[in-house]
Amino acid sequence: MPRRTNHTGTHRTRTTDRRRTLRREVPGTVGLLTDAGDFAAMRGYRSFTFDDHRDYLHHMDGLLRSLAAQGIHTTVALFDPEEYAEYCGEHDLDPDSAETRARFTAELAGSGAVLPYSGQPIDELVPLLVDEAVRQATWEYATGLLAEVGRCADCGEDIGHASFQRATDALKRLVAGAGVGHHHFVCSVPTEAQQLVAVLHADTTGAPDTPPRVESREGLDFVTVLAAGLALGGPGGLVVRSSAEGRGDRVHGWRLDRGRLTVLTAAAVFNAYCTDADTGDPVAPESGVEYCPGYEVDLPGPHH
Repeated sequence: MPRRTNHTGTHRTRTTDRRRTLRREVPGTVGLLTDAGDFAAMRGYRSFTFDDHRDYLHHMDGLLRSLAAQGIHTTVALFDPEEYAEYCGEHDLDPDSAETRARFTAELAGSGAVLPYSGQPIDELVPLLVDEAVRQATWEYATGLLAEVGRCADCGEDIGHASFQRATDALKRLVAGAGVGHHHFVCSVPTEAQQLVAVLHADTTGAPDTPPRVESREGLDFVTVLAAGLALGGPGGLVVRSSAEGRGDRVHGWRLDRGRLTVLTAAAVFNAYCTDADTGDPVAPESGVEYCPGYEVDLPGPHH
């Protein structure tokens, strides 16, 4: 008797396989409570069933690994309980609901602090996500300052826009003047609300046809913070530490003063680099590090 083919079973298998294939092309977002205080705030909702932060992070780690094993691209978003409560109030949603948390998390993918999951352990992922949140908040605040600074009383030009252009030009001179090697720039600008800090890494080879390698997001953040310092006209500082094969590290420094980026002397660079920023106590200089004066990078601006 001829054997019958189970066409229905074959069709179901093909359908399942195709759906799995499509599922790999659908990205996902996971909201993560990185802070113990934020976790405690979410425990006020009965639908949030976890009662221990470490256990929660352990299960999150397993979830992320499981999604990655299925070939699903996952973005991890910083979940802020205060922003979540505001979101629920604005949209008249029940905050004590897993569906509402999922909806809020999905919207974070387009506006919040997010990182693509690349298999790192949860203990490494948490500080990276916190750093990303700080970076985004710094950029947003600095951008707001530039938008609010207004126009020049003499010529009517937008001071924020002009300061951004000056900061862009200054960065090009900073990188060019640093020479061949790897360079670590830090710009710090105190404001009434918070201390703005931006970090930039640049690599230069010295080859005439090879431009410096600078990550675009870092470059935008750095220029924005520097521009805010120039526009506000208040105090601030900038240092670069350069490393190159066959020589010790070099440190150069500048101060922000009345809208200018002014070079520091070698002695001032030494004092700034070898002083604890929190306590003011002296810190022993590092062996093999040369403390150098800054070099001219900022052209005078027309605005006061």
